[in-house]
Amino acid sequence: MNLLYYGDNLDVLRKNVAAESVDLVYLDPPFNSSRSYNVLFRSPAGVESAAQIQAFDDTWRWSQQTDSSLDRLIGGGEAPAHVADALTAMRHLLGTSDMMAYLVMMAPRLVELHRVLKPTGSLYLHCDPTASHYLKLLLDAVFGPENFRNDIVWKRKAGRGETNLAAVRFGVTSDNILFYGRSKLAPFNRQYRESNPEYIASKFTHVEPDGRRYRLDNITSPSYRPNLVYEFKGHLPPPNGWAVSRERMEQMETEGRLYIPENPDRRIQRKRFLDELEGETVDSLWDDIAPINSQARERLGYPTQKPEALLERIIKTSSNEGDVVLDPFCGCGTTVAAAQRLGRRWVGIDITYLAIDLIRKRLLHSYGPEIEKTYTTRGIPTDLEGARALFRENHFEFERWAVSQVNGQPKDRPGGDLGIDGRIRFHADQNRIGQVVVSVKGGEQLNPGMVRDLAGTVGRERAEMGVLLSLEKPTPGMTGEAAKSGTYTSPLTGQSYPKVQVFTVADHFEGRTPKMPPAILPYFKAKQWGGEQSQFQLVAESRPEYPK
Repeated sequence: MNLLYYGDNLDVLRKNVAAESVDLVYLDPPFNSSRSYNVLFRSPAGVESAAQIQAFDDTWRWSQQTDSSLDRLIGGGEAPAHVADALTAMRHLLGTSDMMAYLVMMAPRLVELHRVLKPTGSLYLHCDPTASHYLKLLLDAVFGPENFRNDIVWKRKAGRGETNLAAVRFGVTSDNILFYGRSKLAPFNRQYRESNPEYIASKFTHVEPDGRRYRLDNITSPSYRPNLVYEFKGHLPPPNGWAVSRERMEQMETEGRLYIPENPDRRIQRKRFLDELEGETVDSLWDDIAPINSQARERLGYPTQKPEALLERIIKTSSNEGDVVLDPFCGCGTTVAAAQRLGRRWVGIDITYLAIDLIRKRLLHSYGPEIEKTYTTRGIPTDLEGARALFRENHFEFERWAVSQVNGQPKDRPGGDLGIDGRIRFHADQNRIGQVVVSVKGGEQLNPGMVRDLAGTVGRERAEMGVLLSLEKPTPGMTGEAAKSGTYTSPLTGQSYPKVQVFTVADHFEGRTPKMPPAILPYFKAKQWGGEQSQFQLVAESRPEYPK
């Protein structure tokens, strides 16, 4: 089955993915190049850090843990000799900068990805000019420089100079995709794109009586081959001979694929028909795939989302139907979506529950409930002890997981929540979306004051309802306090619901749900709800049975 893992990709790769079991790896590691490039080269004493993605915040800063990781890679045998040598050299060059911390994070993951690839496998690493040259050195050490295939340039936005009047460089308009084969056995399926209309107009200038357009092309051999030196229809051969045998030349004449001039001094030429043109061969400059912009239909609102067309080209080039595609930083699931549609098997890994939840909803939205029979999700709590373990490991990811279990939209970063860990949307009436604010309590000592605080938050936010979602069983005082908050009556159904209620993780695993109107499931398109300022918003999309 296809597999979706929630967890640190290094642990998942080492424990769960067998050696030589994957045909294609695509990875787009978290990296924010929109800030000053110099930030990543600062020492720990620098004013700011490059870490922008919470899950990797600690990993990108140089620390004692980073130092220990580097020692294990270089001296502890965790990295092959060539990789250890490359890291040693870069340590001398970069010092204890955030860039070096980033490379220490990446190195063991690249070693593991090399291990899980089949001898016929390929890897594509998506990065930007800030770190691409360092990552290429690491990949050369891991894969061997002889297995480097291409440094693909994806032009992701229109060319323009730096708008700042104090600019000291040209505008950055592209990303890099480093393409490596596991060995020389890695397949390559040539790809084509639509031909340039100007090229068509300038080259295909001849027309057959039946209306077929064609251009004339050379049919001479690039090097001397005695067996291809023969006279044909009164025309002497070119110095190196023809490009095809006499038998093939006669067949092409029968098929109307030759232009044979009456003047024997003029050369025979091949006819290339426009209707047989596959298109332009795709080269290492990809300037024909538009990025995800505010108008893109596939936009999910995920900050680093890549277009499916980009992944389709990679998957078609370096895999075949039934092959296994792995994305260890799968984010919003573009690789998973493209692999599913193209008939490949897939493995996705991400360290944030928000990403895993989004991928599951994306698949459900695209393929319906039947898709859930085709893949397995691992690393997500399936019982109360699993939920407690997640809380001990990462409080914030526990909060996001808990909010998602009640069809809510979790916040996208820790802190600054003003008592709100998530929101549930529902149709308050025909013209207005209502909300339920969710407060999650994990390891705190539960007390009635928490319920009173939530009731105050409901009033402040002008929300219809509130849910206190607790890991442990609430006290009798808490349930009594919730009962004092009154009820909310839906204008659409006439049903009444508790204004504030306490719901537990145990309730969820026992199949119960909070008492409230049907939730609008958080789906994909980016939008700002009133009063919220968030970089990443999953937005409600009405199901057909709900009022519009």
